This record gives sequence, structure tokens and C-alpha cells, in this order.
Amino acid sequence: MHVHLITARLRLRRFTGDDAAALATLHGDPQVMRHIDDGRPVACTVVERETLPALLREYDQLPSGFGCFAAEERATDAFVGWFSLRPAASRGLAGGTELGYRLVPAAWGHGYATEGARALIRHGFEGLDVERIVATTMTVNVASRRVMEKAGLRLVRTFFEEWPEYLEGAEHGDVEYALPREEWAAGQYERD
Repeated sequence: MHVHLITARLRLRRFTGDDAAALATLHGDPQVMRHIDDGRPVACTVVERETLPALLREYDQLPSGFGCFAAEERATDAFVGWFSLRPAASRGLAGGTELGYRLVPAAWGHGYATEGARALIRHGFEGLDVERIVATTMTVNVASRRVMEKAGLRLVRTFFEEWPEYLEGAEHGDVEYALPREEWAAGQYERD
């Protein structure tokens, strides 16, 4: 197992081919996916044939330390989701390093998202020398917005994208949050 980061309660590690079922369960959950991409669950076959292989390729394609990492509870080894740190690629972003996360519903409300996000932010600034960390979500995704705020990111703007199909809440737009290196270094937000 290639462990990437350890927090008080989580272990972030590289995905392996053995993670297909857990990843398919996560991406196949309608609650998890309701504010992501087209708002629909992803079929198990798509996760196995496309999503997981793409995540595994990133470890070779991206600079060391970047990518998407499986998150497990340290106490139980239970898969709780994933966290990512990658060059910004989401719609509407003009650059920076993008923070992402996706957790199983059983892990919601326990502070895991904030804990993992803070660890990757610290890793990005201290270990990877990034200049700016960004994250986006739908305006209506209040829980994700709160995680971004608790992790130290600040609201930068609301923006509107054209979507091929209507997604509930899309009329309110998406939001971009960011944390520049200088604010992080100055400690202008609460660190854990």
C-alpha cells in the first residue's frame, strides 16, 4: 500500500485495482452524485473501465504528490471516499491547484471532509509548493461549501455554466473558493 498522507483519523493512499468495488459504490450513490457532473450515479462498468484506470494513470502522468487518493478510517480500514489535489481542470477555473473530495454518506457529518481537505491543503503548500488552491461546487451544495470554508478557502465568485441537461439547482450557478499561498502562510484562517 502506498500511503500518501496520514491525519488523526484518516489514511490517504493511492488507489489500486482492488478498489473498483468501493469506488463504484461511491460513484454509484445518487446522494453522492446529486451535485456532481450531470447529477446522476455512474454505472459500475464505467467506474471499472474508465474512472479507476484514469485515476491510476494520473499517478504516472501528474507530478509526484498530485492525484486522487483513497481515504480510509485508520481505526477500521473502512473506505470513506477520496480526496484529490490536481492542476485545476474544472469548468470555469482559470488556474491554480484544485482540491476535490467525495465521501460515502455514512461518513458525512463527522468532520472527515474538513480533516482530509486541510491535510491536502497543507501538503500542497508545504510539500508541493503550489501558489493557490481552488475548489468549486454548485451554489446549492451547502455542505460542500461549508467544508471549503472550514478548510480555509474563501468564496471568490459565483459563475454560471451551460449544462447539456438541466441539473436541479443549476439556475443558482456554481461557486469558486480559493486560498492563496500568502494567506495560508500568514495563518489568516484556523488551522487544525
